[in-house]
Amino acid sequence: MKPPPPIEDLLPHRYGMLLVERVLDWGPSSATVSASPSADGWYAEAGGMPSRIGIELMAQAIASHVSIVAWSKGEPPKKGVLLGARAYRATQPHFPVGSRLTVKAVKAFSDESGMGAYDTRIELEGAEVAKARILVFEPPDFAAFIAAQRR
Repeated sequence: MKPPPPIEDLLPHRYGMLLVERVLDWGPSSATVSASPSADGWYAEAGGMPSRIGIELMAQAIASHVSIVAWSKGEPPKKGVLLGARAYRATQPHFPVGSRLTVKAVKAFSDESGMGAYDTRIELEGAEVAKARILVFEPPDFAAFIAAQRR
C-alpha cells in the first residue's frame, strides 16, 4: 500500500477546523489518524481540548477514511454528513494540550443508499479515552440533499 497524501489533500477543512494531523494507518474498512490538542485552538479551555470535541475528531477520521479509499482508486471523495453519534463516552473532561491522540474509525456497515456507521475511538498513550458509533450518510446527489434540507 502506498503512503497516503498529506491530510490537507484529503480533507477540505481549513481556518482552524482541520483538527487531525495525518493518517497513521488505513485499509479498505478503517483509518487511524493523529491529533494534538493546541493551547491556542478555537476550542481551548483551561484543561485543554474539551472531550466533546472528540466527536469532530472522529468525524474527521471517518472523512479521512472515505477520502483515502477514493484516492486509492483514483476517484474524488464523496461528500457526506454526520447524522449523529450513538453512545459517545469520554473518560475525561479534556484532552491535554500537546498530547498525541490516536483516532481510529472502523466501518461497521454501509448500504447502497449511502447510510453507514463507524465504530470510533480515541486513544491517549494507548488507553481508550473516548468511543462512539458515528452514523453517516453519503447521499448519491449531495447538492440535491443539501438543497432539500433548506426547504
